[in-house]
Amino acid sequence: MNTARKIKSDLWYIGASDRRLALFENMMPIPHGVSYNSYLLMDDKTVLMDTVDNAVAPQFLENLTAVLAGRSLDYLVIHHVEPDHLASLQEVMLRYPQAVILCSMQASRLIRQFFEMPESCQIQAVKEGETLETGHHTLTFYAAPMVHWPEVLVSYDTVDKILFSADAFGTFGALSGNLYADEVNFDREWLDDARRYYTNIVGKYGVQVQNLLKKAATLDIQMICPLHGPIWREDLGYFIQKYDLWSRYEPEDKEGIVLIYGSMYGHTESAAHVLAGILADKGVRNIKMYDVSATHVSYLLSETFRCGRIVLLAPTYNNGLYPPMENYLLDVQAHFVQDRTFAIVENGSWSPIAAKAMQEIIQNMKPNNIEGPVVTLKSAMKQEQLQELERLAENLLN
Repeated sequence: MNTARKIKSDLWYIGASDRRLALFENMMPIPHGVSYNSYLLMDDKTVLMDTVDNAVAPQFLENLTAVLAGRSLDYLVIHHVEPDHLASLQEVMLRYPQAVILCSMQASRLIRQFFEMPESCQIQAVKEGETLETGHHTLTFYAAPMVHWPEVLVSYDTVDKILFSADAFGTFGALSGNLYADEVNFDREWLDDARRYYTNIVGKYGVQVQNLLKKAATLDIQMICPLHGPIWREDLGYFIQKYDLWSRYEPEDKEGIVLIYGSMYGHTESAAHVLAGILADKGVRNIKMYDVSATHVSYLLSETFRCGRIVLLAPTYNNGLYPPMENYLLDVQAHFVQDRTFAIVENGSWSPIAAKAMQEIIQNMKPNNIEGPVVTLKSAMKQEQLQELERLAENLLN
């Protein structure tokens, strides 16, 4: 059954959602599913904006056929060639071989890397500032390299003032009838997924996101149509401000504290609970705690972007750092996280070196601050070490 939705008088949403997929990119948990968005402009010329993942291709193709209602497809704009948006390209071209594919020069090469395209296929590369006249609408193309692949384009409809933003302003989460962000409680129900999507998918490329935001600031944008998640038609500044913060690596909650711990037999975990209690007694609210062995690193990275202060607690393992903690910190380093304050508690029964290993990773991702003193546990926490945790908490709060 056709599930297409009309956005404007001649613009349709023809994407679909997947609630069966467990891991996005076969790596990140998506307990709330994901949507694959595609848009169809029914002007004098018909223009399809991106395709979808193969998982939802049957629904997408049914929507496309229904909305076209016998008309031909004139153009297919490819903003981003990652397979979750490109996978059904060949199915579209089999049905509409006359359609002209518009994309960036790099995208034209990548398309041929993914597919054996027939010689008759028309692929035209467009550059920054070039336009497509469709009748009543004009689409202007803007390069958005490394947001988050090098070939990315975004396009702007100068008539309806819509930004087709590719992966920018996207979020994990399947759509449930409500197509627009103002139809849901985004801050409560979607923001965590949006942050985790940004930090893990786009977060490494803050400079490039800032460049795109500067281009967007020159446009009168009244709607944002991303490739994942809900469409924005109200309070756009709310989400743009989040992207601005995240891409400048500024924490949303500068005073927020998250404790991330690894524990082999429960002794380091016990110290984490003691420290959390000390912080709570000092008036800290909304403390978050995560077991690095039980929480997927994508959530930990998202929380590291959100909070200004992070306490790391980990044991020594094989004369090195506890591997799940090392994996987390290397992921933080790879995403260029900065301007955070870290505090460290280590554990080790005969030769504690976890603190040294954590410090070395943090020092390699400057500018960040390490707040002392380092608290060293040997096997299990002792009563006299309460004072050390008290002092660490006081320094962290000052």
